[in-house]
Amino acid sequence: MTAEADAFLGGRLRLSQPPRGAHRAGTDAVLLARLLVPQAGDRLCDVGAGTGAVGLACAALTPGVQPTLVERDPILAEQARANASLNGIAAQVLVADVLAPATERRAAGLLPDSFDVVLTNPPFFAAGSHRASPDPGRAAAHTFAGGDLETWIRACTAILRPGGRLGLIHRADALPACLAALAGRYGGLAVRPVHPRGDAPAIRVLIAAIRGSRAALSLRPPLVLHGPDGSFTPEAEALHRGAPWPAP
Repeated sequence: MTAEADAFLGGRLRLSQPPRGAHRAGTDAVLLARLLVPQAGDRLCDVGAGTGAVGLACAALTPGVQPTLVERDPILAEQARANASLNGIAAQVLVADVLAPATERRAAGLLPDSFDVVLTNPPFFAAGSHRASPDPGRAAAHTFAGGDLETWIRACTAILRPGGRLGLIHRADALPACLAALAGRYGGLAVRPVHPRGDAPAIRVLIAAIRGSRAALSLRPPLVLHGPDGSFTPEAEALHRGAPWPAP
């Protein structure tokens, strides 16, 4: 882990992470943490939490939120506990594989209909579909070891209460697969493409959804991360600093 904690959200959150070259939380984690605005007292779950960036960022921005961080790697889960302590956040950390059978997930503490908000950054690739990173941690974060996106979303749905909100971030070209996995389970979808520059194709999609809703899908204005000079756009800079932005 890094010797000095990284500063997130303009210094509101300090996060110890694996060394550079390994899987580290960055812009994707910031955007996911900013996607939904929880209410004080909401039961929030960060699924696939790694070192806890997303769930802890939500708690840092919304006093009264006590997140549950779910991570299958015991080493990363222990670092998530340490990061929660470092920031004075009362977080529950569960070592659990969301792709395991339901009985195993329940035994690990993931109970049905138990959260108001679930945030997740699923692995981006199926096993064998891409060249995996030589770093084991990065490879595990990016690739499904078993199961697939449909199984991951189904597990997230099981722990989310009816009417609860799901937020996820994924590759832009995975949007059809995301919509297929959400179909029949969610409505009120709000999809926002994320572009590295204004003249470049989207690289990510942010999706907010409501379990059991029948509301129509909406396509939100794009989020552009960088201007022509390579610096963050004003909106992207504000998000990274922890400034408010309109919630879907």
